[in-house]
Amino acid sequence: MLEQNVNLEDKTILVTGAAGFIGANLILQLLRTVERVRIVGIDNMNDYYDVSLKEFRLGQIRELADAVSGAFVFVKGSIADRDVVREIFGQYRPHVVVNLAAQAGVRYSIENPDAYIESNLIGFYNILEACRHSYDNGATGVEHLVYASSSSVYGSNRKIPYATEDKVDNPVSLYAATKKSDELLAHAYAKLYGIPSTGLRFFTVYGPAGRPDMAYFGFTDKLVKNETIKIFNYGNCRRDFTYIDDIVTGVQAVMRCAPLPNGDGVKYRIYNIGNNQPENLLDFVEILQDELKRAQILPADYDFEAHKELVGMQPGDVEVTYADVSELERDFGFKPSTDLRAGLRCFAQWYKAFYLS
Repeated sequence: MLEQNVNLEDKTILVTGAAGFIGANLILQLLRTVERVRIVGIDNMNDYYDVSLKEFRLGQIRELADAVSGAFVFVKGSIADRDVVREIFGQYRPHVVVNLAAQAGVRYSIENPDAYIESNLIGFYNILEACRHSYDNGATGVEHLVYASSSSVYGSNRKIPYATEDKVDNPVSLYAATKKSDELLAHAYAKLYGIPSTGLRFFTVYGPAGRPDMAYFGFTDKLVKNETIKIFNYGNCRRDFTYIDDIVTGVQAVMRCAPLPNGDGVKYRIYNIGNNQPENLLDFVEILQDELKRAQILPADYDFEAHKELVGMQPGDVEVTYADVSELERDFGFKPSTDLRAGLRCFAQWYKAFYLS
């Protein structure tokens, strides 16, 4: 047995990045499925992308919380602010912490590195310190810390699919370097202070109300405006696209199982969480345009070939992401069930309702 069961019922759960794509969908799923759960969400609501999208997600959470009489408290603030984090832990004393707050994006890390150091390193350090002190004076403390890592930590590894035992010592972006640093920090705190910690390396999460900086969303925006889309590495890229519902199902399963001490006596695990089925970027774009036509976002006779440009690889990008999820399947029964066409169909329907209706 590698994990200890964590009962989420009647517990207080802190979700950082609560207005973010994964964070908001996780909170919605917890409110729907866990009895008497109390959720505290924190988000700094920065303008890295359209804030109205974050407000939309928060509106969904508040509406559902009212409908199910769920307890949801939202704190607008940054996890990089130590005093804010301390106040949340002191007032609400969370039993489970899910750290999803981060400055995301590979390319943006080249333009604005400060944001990554502040959120991904200082912010996560503050969360770890708060978890550490939750055990002070004989208190029960945090039962499980689950935190977001990224497939980006694999860098330019040529071995595929990526497995958690592979070396991840050669990041090709600052974003990837901060995520690998988070894993190291979590291991140190698990070793020193006994904090049960599980890191999840996410692989290209997509779906309705997703992040506008992701390719499928950006492509749609440009095609709607009759602009040209750039397809990097001349289309010779493959991505392990993972639908949001599959992701939150996996995260919730992991939350319920805190790691027991491993062979080195450390309560620490790392998992890949992806679709285990990489798609060629050109095939992906073809499916996307089909679904945009089906949703009547693009006209049926739209000349897609005239709106795409094949260009070279962007700095910090990699050719392939491909998750070996055998460990997650073995320990939690995780198996994604949403194929790419079905997922993009849901996205296209949402996009039309949100932006064009």
